[in-house]
Amino acid sequence: MSDRLMLLDTASLYFRAFYGVPDRVKAPDGSSVNAVRGLLDIVAKLVTLYRPTQIVACWDDAWRPQWRVDRIPSYKAHRLISSDAGEIEDVPEALVQQVPLIRQALTAVGIPIVGVADHEADDVIGTLSTRSAIPVDIVTGDRDLFQLVDDARDVRVVYTAKGMSNLEIVTDTVVVAKYGILPSQYADFATMRGDASDGLPGVKGVGEKSAATLLQAHGDLRGVREAAASGTLSAAVTARFAAASDYLDVAPAVVQVVRDLDVTAPDAPVRALDPAQADAAEQLAAQWNLGTSMSRALSALAGA
Repeated sequence: MSDRLMLLDTASLYFRAFYGVPDRVKAPDGSSVNAVRGLLDIVAKLVTLYRPTQIVACWDDAWRPQWRVDRIPSYKAHRLISSDAGEIEDVPEALVQQVPLIRQALTAVGIPIVGVADHEADDVIGTLSTRSAIPVDIVTGDRDLFQLVDDARDVRVVYTAKGMSNLEIVTDTVVVAKYGILPSQYADFATMRGDASDGLPGVKGVGEKSAATLLQAHGDLRGVREAAASGTLSAAVTARFAAASDYLDVAPAVVQVVRDLDVTAPDAPVRALDPAQADAAEQLAAQWNLGTSMSRALSALAGA
């Protein structure tokens, strides 16, 4: 078995677990544990299917970094709600309460958690995948991470948006087939297209097809903007890019995943726990009624 690093977009996965696992089984104190149990089941399935030799849970130390908001104030703004603590992310309270336990459960099964202050998990994934000396699987439901796909380095995305029963391996070929562009062009493509789910307005009147056509002809966003400025494009397209000039000056820094964070890849081998670790994991499972989900995760990690 060849070495392979698996990078988890952790929040993407625990949101999927929370909404995908019925909240019927509770902890002894009545607390919800569906996201925790679901995430452990996801880990078990991923490890069994893809046999990573290393695995890291990448974390959003900031889900809406201020430096991105400074550039585009609408960035993820629709996800905000007001609270006594100020504006916070609109997340169901039953999930918020499980996040500390999710961290405990990941640590208990031997999966290190890595986050960087004022950065998203995407940036941690970008940095660790770029520096990895071995092939990488990035597990996410976020299309923005398609920009990291690289067949030459064997970096691929395990895409979860269609559900855990219908996982999709995204490679260069898949990105080209879906969008008509290379992964290296994806960030520029997303910048032009915009993304309402992230509060990115894009260039008005430029959708996926026209963004892809422009990149096919001009290579990257800089080339497209130069063509617009020189009058090479139609008057209508030129006007659209002129109107979006301020947005396009700052958007690439928001959309592009950071790849050079000051973070060291942890020692993260997939392995069976030693007796003391296994006992601690079993105690955590008993305390919170994680039951077979913890057992399946431990078994999968030991078997890998």
